Amino acid sequence: MFYYFGKNNFQGFCMLIIKDFMFNLLFSAVILVFGWWFSSVIGRWFQRAVNLSAHIDATVVPMLKSLIVWSIRIFTSIAVLSRFGVQTASIIAVLGAAGLAIGLALQGTLQNIAAGIMLLLLRPIRVGEYISLKTSEEGVIQEVGLFLTKIIQPDGIHLSLPNSMVWNSTITNFSRNTTRRVDIPVFLRYEDDIELAIQLIMDVVLSNKYLLKDPEPLVKVVDFRELAIVVNIRAWSNTTTYWDFRWCLYNEVWKVLRKNGFKSPIVVRELSN
Repeated sequence: MFYYFGKNNFQGFCMLIIKDFMFNLLFSAVILVFGWWFSSVIGRWFQRAVNLSAHIDATVVPMLKSLIVWSIRIFTSIAVLSRFGVQTASIIAVLGAAGLAIGLALQGTLQNIAAGIMLLLLRPIRVGEYISLKTSEEGVIQEVGLFLTKIIQPDGIHLSLPNSMVWNSTITNFSRNTTRRVDIPVFLRYEDDIELAIQLIMDVVLSNKYLLKDPEPLVKVVDFRELAIVVNIRAWSNTTTYWDFRWCLYNEVWKVLRKNGFKSPIVVRELSN
């Protein structure tokens, strides 16, 4: 009789444990799915909100969004584990130990995170700026994330660089200043009228709509080559119209010099037997 009662009691106890476990499992799954969905919603809401503000730099948005999303997901994971009786202090201790082990194994990844933070704090680059690195990569900054900096190259190719690579490189920022100087060499023959050429070139420069009057443009002889005299055009324009100004000068200077009888220096080599 005692054995029969104990058996029924044990079966009931097992059923109670299974039901409790299944309830916790189902409820934890709901919490996990809701937490992941909620973090994504908050991330999208945060991005839309900061995009409407003119006082927040777009460069910091991707990293802040990632931090917010993953913070919510980590707290969600801790809440799920607590449903199964795992103590929060134990979780923090395990995460600390795991973080140390992962940090030692992923030193390069942590360097990228640290470099990304420094890029956001010191702002050598911002979204929309055109930059060039010492390692020859160049393009428009699309995003500075937690691990990667994304660049769109002039030919439209998407380039992803580790943050540490960008931070440790010499960065040339072509968009930070509002004005840029254009330098164009013009090669003339020694028999040409240099004063006339300089006057014609200066007229072309002064008539260009992209020219900034201050600083004053210069057209000067800067070098004597073996077969040509080098005249340099030095003028300023807004950064946004730099390439339009440069291309326009190349086109107009060549046309006016050719119209007035100037020719490009030609290399002549004499061959003898």
